[in-house]
Amino acid sequence: MTPYLKIDHVDKSFHRGSRETEVLKDVTLGVERGEFVSIIGHSGCGKSTLLNIVAGLLPVTKGAVLLENQEVNEPGPDRAVVFQNHSLLPWLTVYDNVRLAVDKVFSGRRSRSERHEWTLHNLELVQMAHAKDKRPSEISGGMKQRVGLARALAMEPKVLLLDEPFGALDALTRAHLQDSVMAIHQKLGNTVMMITHDVDEAVLLSDRIVMMTNGPAAHIGEVLDVPLARPRRRLELSSNSIYLRCRQRVLEFLYERHSFVEAA
Repeated sequence: MTPYLKIDHVDKSFHRGSRETEVLKDVTLGVERGEFVSIIGHSGCGKSTLLNIVAGLLPVTKGAVLLENQEVNEPGPDRAVVFQNHSLLPWLTVYDNVRLAVDKVFSGRRSRSERHEWTLHNLELVQMAHAKDKRPSEISGGMKQRVGLARALAMEPKVLLLDEPFGALDALTRAHLQDSVMAIHQKLGNTVMMITHDVDEAVLLSDRIVMMTNGPAAHIGEVLDVPLARPRRRLELSSNSIYLRCRQRVLEFLYERHSFVEAA
């Protein structure tokens, strides 16, 4: 059976004058509908490049990305991206930042009142309806990321793409947002691909963890199943043998890659 999302023998090179840099080499991965997959690896291994290819923001050099067996070659509302930088428009309110995406995707398909209700629904989903009339400068970094997540979810994407969405947040805010993302994924059953540097975050949130080798010409070194039941509660997992085993394997993989760099 063809995976819901298929990354099929993807190569990606960048050219600068006569110089060619091969970032990704022969990357193949299938993601099933409703699956939460994290991609982890050292800096420079092409994680964000791969996510941008799936988003349609970068073309492949070779290979293809297929979503429901249709080739991805440009951005589209079926793939919504949440970046580490919230990317909110500072002159718009929280409500208007989300409503902008709703109008873009659903204008002509839903009435004005339906789009209003859908905007509020998604703000409630990320617990930001109370701040709907505030502007980005009036809310915290964690709240801004919640609004960015609401905007992405409001597009009803087939795949939600998260590019280190919690990377710039303090530890406590990060933990709260991780819990929110887990709860939303549990409720909606959406398909998620997330880039992260955080081993604990990857194990906590993911069904599978894709571990990338170091660049250049990075490829998938190993894919680890995380067979933890959902819903997951972080405090209960701190001593869970499956959690600890998965965490240990990811750390070993990353340490081995770091050793290769030092040996070179």
